[in-house]
Amino acid sequence: MGHDHSHQHADPSTPVDDNGTPLLTSSQRYKDTIRVTIIGSIVDFLLGVAKITVGFIAQSQALIADGIHSLSDLVTDFAVLYAAKHSHQEADEEHPYGHGRIETVVTVGLGIALMGVAVGIMIDATSRLFNPDTLFQPGALALSIAIISVFAKEAIYQYTMVIAKRYRSNMLKANAWHSRSDAISSIIVVVGIIGSMAGLTYLDSIAAIGVGIMIAKIGWDLAWHSIKELIDTGLEAERVKEIEENILGVDGVTTLHILRTRQIGADALVDVHIQVDPYISVSEGHYISETVRSKLIKEIEEVIDVMVHIDPEDDEDVPPTLEKLPLREEMMKKLEAAWKDVEEAKKIDSVTMHYLEGKIQIELLLPLAILHNAQPDVEKVVEQRFKQALAEVKEIERVSVHYH
Repeated sequence: MGHDHSHQHADPSTPVDDNGTPLLTSSQRYKDTIRVTIIGSIVDFLLGVAKITVGFIAQSQALIADGIHSLSDLVTDFAVLYAAKHSHQEADEEHPYGHGRIETVVTVGLGIALMGVAVGIMIDATSRLFNPDTLFQPGALALSIAIISVFAKEAIYQYTMVIAKRYRSNMLKANAWHSRSDAISSIIVVVGIIGSMAGLTYLDSIAAIGVGIMIAKIGWDLAWHSIKELIDTGLEAERVKEIEENILGVDGVTTLHILRTRQIGADALVDVHIQVDPYISVSEGHYISETVRSKLIKEIEEVIDVMVHIDPEDDEDVPPTLEKLPLREEMMKKLEAAWKDVEEAKKIDSVTMHYLEGKIQIELLLPLAILHNAQPDVEKVVEQRFKQALAEVKEIERVSVHYH
């Protein structure tokens, strides 16, 4: 199915099912999110302080900017910790779909924070470029810290991304990219410092501007993706196609329409109209719908709930007269008034009504004993009596008589 199976490399303490597949509970998700975020916070703090301190000592504007970037990660780390605490809570009366979108809102905040940091870095670096006297001249110490930062932040990125993929958490992916942006920016800083050490002092500021542009791009991508989620943008076309194929693969589903999806944090909801044989029983139709629901939840990783609407026909093309048809109680009064002179009407066991194509089809169930009548072709005669009696009822399209 093309699923991401990174969650199979779960922590040894993670409970597993009979097949050894990790049971990733909300509690485990919360613990793993807290652990990876706290580790990242410690690294962010140490690197931020080190880069800013060495940046001033070794006179590297790019390294100072990179240090500010590292400390900005602390703010987003705290935001992630807050969201992790609240978003894993179960659904309640006020939040029947759960609290998953707390992650989405925080991810928007992370993206905006990244863009804000980027703008500040670029403004300061541009200012120094136009004032050569303020340009820094970094040395070997600054270069060493920048290289250490590259490896440390890339390690945090890889660790965080493993957890993010395990739980399909866009928020953790955003935080992981926050770490990688720091690693990439440190690479640019390394280049800038080497250039400055070679006598091209302006390269340090140009490197800082490059860092800013890259950070702004990542921030925009993260924020925009989450904003689309907040306005109920559907799943990607490829994923929707996979959902459609799974639905059509259920026995009894003839076709489908009005397939809609939306995301709530790492999860997704689906609602769909499926068309079935109009003459099956209500219970069979319900069973088909429940089969569709359970199959999608099992086969499509992010889907946590499905609303299935059963249609006997494509309700996008149903004539508007359908809305004017009477319901059973009113319709029965019309039927009884129409067939009051038909003797066999007194023996009707059940009346089934099919509301199709803007009309009603009537099925009558009579006792088999009626057919023992000596009259020839009694079956046809009885059916004809009912058809004649109901001919003036405008809502009726067809009448059929069955025996048991």
